[in-house]
Amino acid sequence: MAFGRLERSKGSEPMSDINVTPLVDVMLVLVVIFILTAPLLASSIRLQLPRAEGAQPGTPARSVSLVLDATGQAYLDDVPVDAAALQQRLKQIAAQDADTEVQLRADEAVPYGRVVQLMGAAQAAGLLRIGFVAQPPVQK
Repeated sequence: MAFGRLERSKGSEPMSDINVTPLVDVMLVLVVIFILTAPLLASSIRLQLPRAEGAQPGTPARSVSLVLDATGQAYLDDVPVDAAALQQRLKQIAAQDADTEVQLRADEAVPYGRVVQLMGAAQAAGLLRIGFVAQPPVQK
């Protein structure tokens, strides 16, 4: 049995480097969020939607967007289509799910007859749920 001084082991030294891994992880998550949400925030079709008292924001679970711009060009889910391609695509959508809602957005400069033609095309394809998209009135 030896008496004497016990040697102490040298403890760990303080780290002088900054750990940037958590910062990089957070930044990558933010980049992914921005990449996914940026296309949803800006629609590529410029419209002057009419204003209405009952306009409420909302999107049903199953819907397609049908847009008429001021020149009368039709867009289905932001892709320009002619009358024949529109009818064919609407039939395909109706075959997949007949309860799909067509959300019709028409510029206020578009004649009512053109809007009725698109409504008829949707109904002929078997899509009976049509929602009209408008802006809420300006608050005074």
